[in-house]
Amino acid sequence: MAGNLAASRRHFLFAGAAAGTGILSGISVGIAHAEETPKAAASKGESPTSEDISPAEDLMREHGVLNRILLIYEESCRRLDGNKDLEPATLAGAAKIIRTFIEGYHEKLEEDHLFPRFEKAGKLVVLVKTLREQHEAGRHLTDHIVQLATPEGFKNAEASRKVSTSLKQFVRMYRPHEAREDTVLFPAIRSLMTPKQYDDLGEQFEDKEHQLFGDHGFEDIVEQVARIEKILGLYDLSQFTPKP
Repeated sequence: MAGNLAASRRHFLFAGAAAGTGILSGISVGIAHAEETPKAAASKGESPTSEDISPAEDLMREHGVLNRILLIYEESCRRLDGNKDLEPATLAGAAKIIRTFIEGYHEKLEEDHLFPRFEKAGKLVVLVKTLREQHEAGRHLTDHIVQLATPEGFKNAEASRKVSTSLKQFVRMYRPHEAREDTVLFPAIRSLMTPKQYDDLGEQFEDKEHQLFGDHGFEDIVEQVARIEKILGLYDLSQFTPKP
């Protein structure tokens, strides 16, 4: 009986079969924007990406997207553990962004363009090995989350517990993972190439992003994340300020 009630409250409908990054296109948010979005700024010729950015900065801003999804995952865990309502597309949408933008794009850039350079130079080899292993582990966790985010997968408390465990493991691994990359790996990139090679790498990153996600790929992804945050009540940054 309790399992049926839990299922009826959540009524998960996984939208993972939706193509591309438009998985959230059908979500009606109905919340006014509290600030101008990156895409809106871009449409006025004020895109935050209008000026060239370095490869390290590019990768770090993508980590910002990952961090915002980790917050979404944490909130999803809280709702699952507390048997609280969770909109059908929220977890599915976040997992889709992880699968396409983080794993399929961001991590592939690291694996194709960064890790081999460190391995060839014999620098940070142990760190790179661990980062590769964690990428693979993260993909397995995403597979598990995707498989369970279905109507069948959320029929009872045990199924909810399983997906909550996978979400927690993902968050637990990726917070130190990205922090180590930001503070150790990315700052060392310049030492492995000439200034021209470094600039060329930035252009390769930008070209790949546009190829996969369009002219405003990063801005579109940020908007998708913001829509999920609004659904979960996470978008207002001021709520995280400690009260005196």
